[in-house]
This record gives sequence, structure tokens and C-alpha cells, in this order.
Amino acid sequence: MPPKAMALFSGGLDSILAMRLMREQGVEITALHILTPFFLYNPRRDQAARQIASRLGVPICVYPVAQDYMEIICHPQHGRGMGMNPCVDCRIFMYRIARSKMEEAGADFIFTGDVVGERPMTQRHHALRLIDREAGVQGLVLRPLSARLLPPTSAEEKGLIDRGRLLAISGRSRAPQMSLAKKLGVDYYPSPGGGCLLTDITFSPKIAEALAHNESSIDDMHLLRYGRHYRLSDGARLAVGRRRLENRALLGMARRGDFILRIPEDLPGPTAVLRRFGSEASIHLAAQIVAALSDLGGQGRVPVEIFPARQPKKANMLYVKALPSLEVENLRITSN
Repeated sequence: MPPKAMALFSGGLDSILAMRLMREQGVEITALHILTPFFLYNPRRDQAARQIASRLGVPICVYPVAQDYMEIICHPQHGRGMGMNPCVDCRIFMYRIARSKMEEAGADFIFTGDVVGERPMTQRHHALRLIDREAGVQGLVLRPLSARLLPPTSAEEKGLIDRGRLLAISGRSRAPQMSLAKKLGVDYYPSPGGGCLLTDITFSPKIAEALAHNESSIDDMHLLRYGRHYRLSDGARLAVGRRRLENRALLGMARRGDFILRIPEDLPGPTAVLRRFGSEASIHLAAQIVAALSDLGGQGRVPVEIFPARQPKKANMLYVKALPSLEVENLRITSN
């Protein structure tokens, strides 16, 4: 029987190349794509990962993280980077999931696209040892692109994998990987340079501000990705769409307890989600902000439709005067 492995698969170039190297050694692979709210460049990254796995002929399991993931964002045991990124804790979390899935599948080992020295917090020698130890996966994680720079894993020691056919890539340059991709005929990878919103210098403060207001659910983190955000006097959050796609996204993200505010559909204007509000005054202020951000802000009283999330039949119409632009900007959480 061929060896079986669970691949931690991001859908990026490194993980694609690692998968190709394992396929060349006859490994039976299942790809595990762990989905968090913080992927930067592709909010539909799960679909992209599915498409690439399908092209590689590999079954894929997409695992959306649950609320326990937010605990490591709020209280990382191994610190953060320059943003809100608890990279070491995040990798430990993912490797624990990978081990569980490996055992469920009856696989022999885990492999990843890690490259020694490519990421400063998680891919240096001491960090790799720490992560493997804390996640309980010592000897189980093969890193095909850098394996010859690392101690042999159990898969190599047992003869399941030929160590001589593995690589010794290191450092932050992507040139070796791109050269290997060309050699292997891999031309279907996303552009290098994607990343995580937790490391993004413009987005990271928005996450910190949300956590400071006890907004730490997965739903809260998803909401941060779309629109302009405002903090009202009672602590309520207002997220206002900037374009049609954001309006649709916000409408779909509203949950029980939220209210939707929007300019009537036959008029130009945004859709907004009001969350954690505590008074009628907040609703009125939110409507004034929505009016100000519409194309009708200079036309006296502006109609703003408001209804509980997913209950448009309970809509009421408010007629409000747009809030002055300076006051709107003063309530904005961050500029983006």
C-alpha cells in the first residue's frame, strides 16, 4: 500500500510544490485547508484552494475555524509580531487540527510547504521545533522543500519517503520555488506575496479596536473585512458598504440582534449593519451616517429603511438629516 499523508494546504506556491514532490513519491494525499477570517487577498480562498486541489487530483477538506481559534488571537501564549499576529500559536493550533485529521484518515504523516527561514516567526529552526513540540507532532511533519536542512522525520526513517529526493531550499527569496515550478510545469499558483490580515498594518488596528470592545467572535472578525466602520456613543458598531458587492456581503453577514439600514432600493446609497446598539438614539445616529454617505446627503431629509436582520418585512422608514461630514469622520474607527 502507498504511504498516506495529510497535507496542510494553503493553496499557495510552496504548498503546491510540496504536494507535487509528494505525488512524485507515490504518496496518497488528502489536503487540509484551514479557513480563518484573516486571509488578505482572496476572501474566497477556500474556492481557490478547492480548484487547485482538484487540478492536482487531490481530495480536499476545508476546515473553517470555530470560536476556539479566537482565544489564541485574544490571548496568545507565544506573543505577537508587529501587528496582531500570534503566528506561533496559530501554527500550533493548525498542526493540532492536522494531527487529528491525520489520525481520522489513517494517514502516516503530515507535510507542509514550510521553507526554512522564509517567515521569521514560524519557519526558523527553533520555531519549527517549538511548534512541533507544542502541537504534539514531533517527527510527524515532513517539510519537503527544506527537508534536507532538518532532522529526518518518521516517514523518512521508516522508508516511506526517499530523503534523497527531497530539497534544501531556505531563505525568503522565492526564486528557487519559481524555478522549480517552471521545471514541474506548475503555472497555476497565485501571485506570491499574499498574507494574513493580522499582519497588515492598516487592518491590524481595526482588530485591536474590536477586541478592546469585547468584539471577539468569528462573525465580528468577518464583518471587519467589509465597508467603513464607525463606533457610536453607546459602543455600537456600524459597518457601511462602499460599493454594491460590499452591500451584498454586509446584508449576508448580519446576524440575529443586528439591524440593517439602507437607502430604499430605487435610490442610490449604501447598506449598513448596526451591531450591539443599546438605544433608539444609536439607530437615529446610524441612519444619519448612512444618509451622509449616500448620494442624497445634501437633499434635506433622507429616507433610510431599517429592519431587524433577515426580517425585511418588518422594515420602518426613517427620514433623517445627514450628519455633517466632519462628525461622520470623527466617528470612523480607522481610515482604509
